[in-house]
Formats: sequence, structure tokens, C-alpha cells
Amino acid sequence: MHTRPFLYLVLASALLAGCGSDHPDTASAGHPAPAKTKAAANTSGDASAMEVAAAARGDVHCPADTGPARAAGAPVDDIVGVRPGMSYEQAANAVLCSHPLLVVNAANGRGFDIKTYGQTIRQGFEARFAEPRVQKTGRQIVQEMERNAINRTMNVARQDMQPGQSRWFVGTMGMPGEEKVISAARDQWFDEGRNPTIDSVAQALTAKYGPPTQRIDNNSTHWLRWASDPRGRPIGEASPLYQKCDGASSPNDGMSVSPDCGVVVAARIVPLRDNPALAQHLEVGVVNQAAGYQALTDTEQGLQAQDAARRAQQVRDASQNAQAPQL
Repeated sequence: MHTRPFLYLVLASALLAGCGSDHPDTASAGHPAPAKTKAAANTSGDASAMEVAAAARGDVHCPADTGPARAAGAPVDDIVGVRPGMSYEQAANAVLCSHPLLVVNAANGRGFDIKTYGQTIRQGFEARFAEPRVQKTGRQIVQEMERNAINRTMNVARQDMQPGQSRWFVGTMGMPGEEKVISAARDQWFDEGRNPTIDSVAQALTAKYGPPTQRIDNNSTHWLRWASDPRGRPIGEASPLYQKCDGASSPNDGMSVSPDCGVVVAARIVPLRDNPALAQHLEVGVVNQAAGYQALTDTEQGLQAQDAARRAQQVRDASQNAQAPQL
């Protein structure tokens, strides 16, 4: 089975912290930024999370344009409206429409290892909640750095997500400016005191995606998977692809694409530590492996063809205006 792995870097949470507003910011997803409000010019002084988000998000159009309708009988392949096949801009807008505090930022530290011939390929974006901006004194900054250093030395666990927050990673591929979604993953943390039961979350997933092709339950986590072949047929236990067509539920996870697999949805329900019957957070990821593999192949071939055409044009130009050697 031919696969192409999606390479990624796990960045420090401080570097990843970003935020959003009520309208998606396609600029922060990789394009030149559109005109900002006056608040964007003021990056100093204290600001609430909503103010930080409003300054960062740009123009957002809700309800989001989700592109062409899914074909009849095709596997359900969206996460809150974000699905493979959407353009980079459509997906960024849809993510930002999902919550007014989300901010989109280009994910430059992860992607497929391909030769780009000097071109820039947008291989995805991340989205996180905005955080309040608090101006700190030099002494406060030093004290915070010291605390962080002590925590790292003592291996103190640090959770970068809070109840009520969500974060995303959306993977894209295509020729420059024409990138389309091949995968998406979202992590949702339930509001404190409003945690749903594990069973109700599993039932909601089943209501949307249908009966899972695989489910694993234990005390620490609950895994569900909906895998299909490139023709949209569910992959059962008797299929040789059963253990091969896997997906990634977390925005942190890498994933692979293969021409042998179709849409794969993966979900992970994580229970509360003090009550395993209740869910603390839910991760859901989707990838269209066959379409992603084709997009990757087409992009590599397209970039190679562009570079070959550029070199051929240089040779033609040289026959007209090249400098003759001095002998």
C-alpha cells in the first residue's frame, strides 16, 4: 500500500497561541491581510480576548460557503461544515464562523516533504482561541520565565486548552493559490459543569457519521473510526484495508494519504479524570486519503512542469540576448 506521511512539528504552546472573532480571517490563513479595523493598529496596552480577536480576524462572511453539496450516498466527511475539497479560503472562513474567538494562522511548520522549486505551497492552517493581552513589566516577564523553567525541570504538566475552548488544524494541498482541503481536525473542550456523558457524545457521533467501522473503549479514552474505500464503501473487519486505512483525530497528529483508502473519520472521546462517565473533550478528524494522494501527486507534477517551462524559456531567451563569451 503506497502512503505519503504528513510531516509536522509540535510547537511550544506560547508560539501557537492565537485567537479570533466572529468573522474568519482568510488573510491570517496565508494571504495578504485585508484592511483591518482601527483596533488592529493598536497592539500595545491591555486588551480583552474579544478585542484581540477582532483586531486579528479581518473580514468574515457567515454563514460560511461550504462549496458543492456532498454526492448522494457518499460518506459524511465534514467537521462543523469543514470538509475535504473546500478551498483554503472557504475552510478558513468556515472555521472562523464556528466561534467568534477563533483566529487562523498559517501552519508553516508542518506538511508533506515535497520539492517546491521555490514556490510557496500553503499546506494548512491552525486556529485557536484569542487570549487577553496583558502588558507586563520586565520583572513580571522574568518571573514568568523562571516559573516556566522550574515547571519544565519538574516535568509539570501544562494544559494549553481550557473548558469551553476549541482548536483546529486544516491540511491543504494544491498549486499556489489553488490549495484545497485534504484533512481537518478539531478538539472541543466542553464547558466546566456542562460535560456531556460519554454515551451521549458517542450517540451524537453515530447520528452524524453512521455506525462506526471500528470502536475501542477503555477507562482512559474511547476511539471511534469510520473508514471507507475510494468508492465510498465502508471498510469492514474482513477487508485487508481494515487496519491500514486510519485517520487522525487530534489537531496535533500527523496523518498519511494513500490511493487505496477513501474518507476516514476518526474520533476520540476523553473522559474526566474524576468521573469517567463524563466527557472532558472531543477530538474529531477527517481525511480523504485518495483525493489527498491525488492532490499531492498533481501538485508535484504541476510544480515540476512549471519549472521545466521556466528553464526552457530561459534557454529560448538566451538564444536572443545572451552575452557572447570574450575569447
